[in-house]
Amino acid sequence: MKRTLLALLTITFGILLSSAQDRSNFKAGFTAGLPVGDAEMISSFSIGLDVNYHYGVSELLDLGVATGFIHSFGDTLPDQSNFEDIQFLPVAGSVRIYPTYHFKFGGDVGYAVGINEGNEGGLFYRPLIGYNITGNTELNVSYTAVNNNGTFAIATVGILFLF
Repeated sequence: MKRTLLALLTITFGILLSSAQDRSNFKAGFTAGLPVGDAEMISSFSIGLDVNYHYGVSELLDLGVATGFIHSFGDTLPDQSNFEDIQFLPVAGSVRIYPTYHFKFGGDVGYAVGINEGNEGGLFYRPLIGYNITGNTELNVSYTAVNNNGTFAIATVGILFLF
């Protein structure tokens, strides 16, 4: 199931890239965050890589695909219980709405493939708010969550660069 979903999204991403015009953009960047909710008990900090490709449907709306890598560092509890690092590879559909040139909001929804041993992955969703610092640089804040018999969530801040 994971391989089929990953293959379909890769094909979709390829089609979008091949039909790109001047209304499309490719962005990549980094995120850092703190686990929230249940994730606070097993993780201390998170870093990640974001990659997305959007096509401008109109001046106010972009649609596209998003992927990346999330690495959350395992935590040690007061009773000396150790938790392993947790890693995900999200693959998602993406929407961005631009009420002004500088501000945007939107979200990504898809599947996060669990990378580390014993991690099955799950439903991935990420609402976000972004601010264009320059025409080529974006700062955003988001709530990143993976849901599979519980929710692993991270409050993140990130920076993206237009390529």
